[in-house]
Amino acid sequence: MLSDLTKSAIEETHRIIRSHIRRTPTLTLEPSDLEVEAHKLTLKLEYLQHTGSFKPRGAFANLLTHDIGSAGVAAASGGNHGAAVAYAAHQLGIPAHIFIPSVSPQAKVDRIRSQRAELSIVGERYDDALVACMEFVGESGAVNVHAFDQRETILGQGSIGLELDDQVPDLDTLLVSVGGGGLIAGIASWFAGAIKVIGVEPRLSPTLTAALEAGSPVDAPTDGIAADSLAPKRVGELIFPIAKAHVAEVILVEDDEISDAQRTLWRVARVAAEPGGAAAAAALLSGRYKPDPDEHVGLLVSGANTDAVAL
Repeated sequence: MLSDLTKSAIEETHRIIRSHIRRTPTLTLEPSDLEVEAHKLTLKLEYLQHTGSFKPRGAFANLLTHDIGSAGVAAASGGNHGAAVAYAAHQLGIPAHIFIPSVSPQAKVDRIRSQRAELSIVGERYDDALVACMEFVGESGAVNVHAFDQRETILGQGSIGLELDDQVPDLDTLLVSVGGGGLIAGIASWFAGAIKVIGVEPRLSPTLTAALEAGSPVDAPTDGIAADSLAPKRVGELIFPIAKAHVAEVILVEDDEISDAQRTLWRVARVAAEPGGAAAAAALLSGRYKPDPDEHVGLLVSGANTDAVAL
């Protein structure tokens, strides 16, 4: 599988999806703005992508490369992936049925409904929605669009690495939030060790951390402030070998550190990030990741489906 997730495969996927996605901008901040020590600090503002997260990249990669019949597509999601699949399906005129758990915030429910997809709210966590989604796929013949553990999904998310390579060629390190792992797997596949890619997880939902400790994907807790976006039971089977090969380390952050990062991003840069979107910044702002003085650090900020006023 590693040999199949190459730069050339990501480039081809990007060629297919690029007219349907936004090339999101970067923002350079003075490290002192965030009271951290580093040579340079750059934010990749992926929360400005369609539907407020990176997820449309993988959604369009699936919908534009699969043979989809009259039953359309189905997806299980904590919210952002569902919104992305609903958006992509609406843009392409494809029926979509989205399954989300009750933990999904109203902002994400509203996003999905605004795209005219069929919506089912099932259970309390992502894996409950996934079970319902797979039952529906089996009965209806709809094409499943997996949120993270699918080749096309990973390749679509890898297009972020392609963009960053062009936008920030002197980047040394990139901090990336981890849920199921599709985002970090795609980015790590693109860079393949050329820069240091670091995963960041909530301590209350340590999916990749648990897998690395066990030597394979295993069930992990699914709790905490970012449970709607960073808390599947386990990291993807396709993702795990990529993480082992190309992710430098995984850092755990506390819920209060994520909340502090949300407030700091809003105060300093007027970036309104949901908890899952602010986890990577939390690793830097809390001091759990300490860059070298000559290091150019990147933060991927993705996930803006929150209430900015509450920040």
